[in-house]
Amino acid sequence: MEFTPISKLDARTSPEVLAKARKLYEQDIKLKALREKYGIRQTDIAKFSQTAVSKLERRKDMRISTLIDYIESLGMGLEISALPTGSGEKREVLLRV
Repeated sequence: MEFTPISKLDARTSPEVLAKARKLYEQDIKLKALREKYGIRQTDIAKFSQTAVSKLERRKDMRISTLIDYIESLGMGLEISALPTGSGEKREVLLRV
């Protein structure tokens, strides 16, 4: 088996952390559904070509700056919050654009 930087990282990471990371990676980012809900076509998004929008909407992971550009092109803002687990504490807004 060939060792790559990722396989070396996997070897040093606990199985619980790896499982959590894989679960997060498998979640869909629902950009296409959001765009379609507001009747916006892929070709209507100014900052991206139609091909780029298609690829972006299928991605499982992306840079926050790319997500902000996409959301702003839909005429919307973005809020990223931290949600405490368990207790009734309220969420903490990390970013609002």
